[in-house]
Amino acid sequence: MLMFADYKFLYLLLLIPVFLLGYALLRYFRRRRVNAFGDKALVEALMPSRSRSKGWVRMVLFCLAFLFFVLGLARPQTGAKLSERTTRGAEIIVALDVSNSMLAEDYSPNRLERAKLAIARLTDLLQNDRIGLVIFAGTSFVQLPVTTDYVSAKMFLGSIDTGSIPVQGTAIGDAIRLSIKSFSAQSEKSRVIVVISDGENHEDDPVEAATQAAEIGIKVYTIGVGSTEGQPIPVDGNLLRDSQGEIVVSKLDEKTLRDIARAGGGAYIHAGNEEFGLNPIVQDIRRMEAEELGSIVFEEYDEQYMYFFAVALLLFVIEMLIGERKPRRKLFER
Repeated sequence: MLMFADYKFLYLLLLIPVFLLGYALLRYFRRRRVNAFGDKALVEALMPSRSRSKGWVRMVLFCLAFLFFVLGLARPQTGAKLSERTTRGAEIIVALDVSNSMLAEDYSPNRLERAKLAIARLTDLLQNDRIGLVIFAGTSFVQLPVTTDYVSAKMFLGSIDTGSIPVQGTAIGDAIRLSIKSFSAQSEKSRVIVVISDGENHEDDPVEAATQAAEIGIKVYTIGVGSTEGQPIPVDGNLLRDSQGEIVVSKLDEKTLRDIARAGGGAYIHAGNEEFGLNPIVQDIRRMEAEELGSIVFEEYDEQYMYFFAVALLLFVIEMLIGERKPRRKLFER
């Protein structure tokens, strides 16, 4: 199977039709200028060595050479195979609250965007660890299964907003239980759940869920996002109101988050504008016993670009050696 490491160079192949069209137009206008001198037959007699076909032969050779040159730039590779790679690290699942209360502007620009920025920075601190992402509001959803592909993690993270979960509410317990199920079968020791929320739980018993996690060796940390004084919630350019028309103020429920962390054997951290709270958690994870994590990866590619460059060079040389005039004498002429 042929694969391209730098496939973006393949867009240069779109220039080939431009070359052919441009050369066709050049020949058309050149023919018009020649015909303007006078009778066509007389003009042809004055240029007996001009070849009508060699120009197109040279252009086709040039386009073929350009084709192979671009394919070489795209670095074609073959011989990839699956192999298992073993690393040592931890598995971390971040459970992120995406309910409407996370739109409150205690942080710049709001709670949710500040949390997403902190998670993105967390991926920069990880090395051989795996990270997964669960989002929750009134229900929970696995946004990203545990992976070492930190680039994909950031990509999935960027697509999250309060509309990612259609059911509003804050079911922290459901998010913890879903996170427990989302760890890989390989992981047994170094497993961590990080709950990022304002703590306003309205749906279930998150402390019981955290206790279940601790019983099977999973630590549960909580990061409180928001202020105890509370902030209104902007939605679609207006402030969110309750059924009585009163403005809804979202306050940080530190007690619930502390209870969850205590039951889960972890710690509670109040997120600040400068230090969000993930760095101390990462330091705690580094002190945990790292375990071997196997993953299936593609490796051992064979580079093929040099062959494409060789063909391109040969075609360029042939194209330059072919003139546009007819040969002076015919082969085997007596």
